[in-house]
Amino acid sequence: MLRHALVIGCGYTGRRTAGLLLRRGWAVTATTRDPDGLADLRDHGATVLRFDASRAASLGVSAEGASVLLSVPTLRRDGSLAEPTPQIVSALDGFPRHLVYLSTTGVYGATRIVDEATPAAPESQRQRLRLLAEQSVRSQAYPSLVLRPAAIYGPGRGVHSAMQAGRFRLSQGRPRYVSRIHVDDLAEVAASAMQQGIEGVYPVADGLPATSRDVALFCARLLGLQMPPTVADRALSETRRADRQVDGTAVLDLLGLRLRYPTFREGIPASIAKERAS
Repeated sequence: MLRHALVIGCGYTGRRTAGLLLRRGWAVTATTRDPDGLADLRDHGATVLRFDASRAASLGVSAEGASVLLSVPTLRRDGSLAEPTPQIVSALDGFPRHLVYLSTTGVYGATRIVDEATPAAPESQRQRLRLLAEQSVRSQAYPSLVLRPAAIYGPGRGVHSAMQAGRFRLSQGRPRYVSRIHVDDLAEVAASAMQQGIEGVYPVADGLPATSRDVALFCARLLGLQMPPTVADRALSETRRADRQVDGTAVLDLLGLRLRYPTFREGIPASIAKERAS
């Protein structure tokens, strides 16, 4: 029986997950604000639909019997934050077989050591909205899984990319740990979870939390760049001010997976090589 995936929000991670599922023989429907940007998926057999998450009630696509990946971030409308996920979930037409929601480790707030048993402790409005989105998913009658990825990096995204563009800054304060996950590994986790239909709430991260300074030093040596300048904490984004070490082994064990890029030391060089080959 042909399995159907509905990918709502086919961005950096969603499009890679959709590609994996297509290669595994699934029928895939992908939604995006810019259908022309998913020509590669369409060429490989996906149905690509236009959808603007800021008008969540207009989804208008059947989810009956589908495995759904929901990967839509918190939006900014008229200067205020808004969370479209509860509306998207309510607008689904039909009863999904299973739904995977991509959240964030930001919901742990100031908690510094995180694993699958760590409760959410949001502090900021954005973090509270993401937890609200999770709760809207988990409250549905159909099976669901919430994945909380650490910082997602890969080709064109991450410390190495920001340093090459001259945008990366280090904190003048104490060293802060950051966990991360390569986008291809996250896509594999999401696709495997959709295939296996697992439920629950799990963080996703690679095996080596590291300080931003350590990662920047690695990238500087790899790319022949100067170390980035330092700035006051208030000049950094909310996510960059976090200090969090995440153990993501539980969901990998549950799915029977091993990461292709177990640390940034493998993932960053692979990302750079992919950029140079494109």
